[in-house]
Amino acid sequence: MFSIGDFAQYGRVSARMLRHYDAIGLLRPARTDPASGYRYYEAAQLARLNRIIALKDLGFSLQQVGAILAEEVSVPELRGMLRLRRAELEASLAAAGARLAQVEARLRTIESEGRMSADDVVVKRTGAVLLAELSGIAASYGPEDIGPVIQPLYGELCRRLETAGVTPAGPGLAYYEDAPETPEAKTPAVKTPAAKTPEEHGPTWTPEAIIVHAGIVITEEALAQAGGTTTDSTTDGTSIHPGTTSASATPTPTRTPTGLGFDVVTLPGLDCAATVVHRGPMSRILPTVQNLAHWIDTNGYRSAGYARELYLECPPDQEKWVTEIQEPVVRA
Repeated sequence: MFSIGDFAQYGRVSARMLRHYDAIGLLRPARTDPASGYRYYEAAQLARLNRIIALKDLGFSLQQVGAILAEEVSVPELRGMLRLRRAELEASLAAAGARLAQVEARLRTIESEGRMSADDVVVKRTGAVLLAELSGIAASYGPEDIGPVIQPLYGELCRRLETAGVTPAGPGLAYYEDAPETPEAKTPAVKTPAAKTPEEHGPTWTPEAIIVHAGIVITEEALAQAGGTTTDSTTDGTSIHPGTTSASATPTPTRTPTGLGFDVVTLPGLDCAATVVHRGPMSRILPTVQNLAHWIDTNGYRSAGYARELYLECPPDQEKWVTEIQEPVVRA
């Protein structure tokens, strides 16, 4: 037998905690000296102590722990509880990390106010590109809503391109538009590929909902070699396009199915775009786009739609990412 101090040491708990467990009937000592009141424990009781601590760390109250132990929960059941709790904690950590990133971005925005040189912005035309594309819905245009949608889209798109044998011919390019509301229900009227993709599990429509288009530059030759088709499935010769365009500076893309699990989009160029290079992860894009907004306002332009994001360099280390922001503009 072990004294309460020795048993506490082996169990990596405090003697005070063991006394409390004894008082509430959760873990009684194997023997209590009637004269001195000293508590003594057996090594076999470590198994029950381990279950108590594990369940408590999973978020159960001591009363709930007692009820669970009374039902003689098995090791596989404990393992299942642990997996569930771990998933919950990981989700909480991810959410907390995202919130911290947004706070950091706001702080960087405040610190960088007025520091961006006019030389950082280039006004230019952009050329049309052929994109392989998947689309999804984000609850808003905020980075905290865009990130969880666009990252899985690009992961899935890369997987599908590899499966189809289509080699990218250029960088990724993302663009955005307002999600239209259908007359029947507040759900996004967005066309998705036939196979199940991340965008099929997006949030329901809200007034701030955004269609996220995740594209990668390809060539017609690579698509043809993979057996893909660029023949529009509509009978009247019109393009398939899920949304609307609010300004002439952002012309409507031509979208066609391929039969390969993704769409091909001919994305027109922008006649006039104010462009700036953002370095680092997209979670910290806020200072860059707000500085760009100041430049646009100061130099007699106005925005004509959502900015495009051309991912020039995307190594595994996001601190080394290089992204060109392309904001369509017109003279104010």
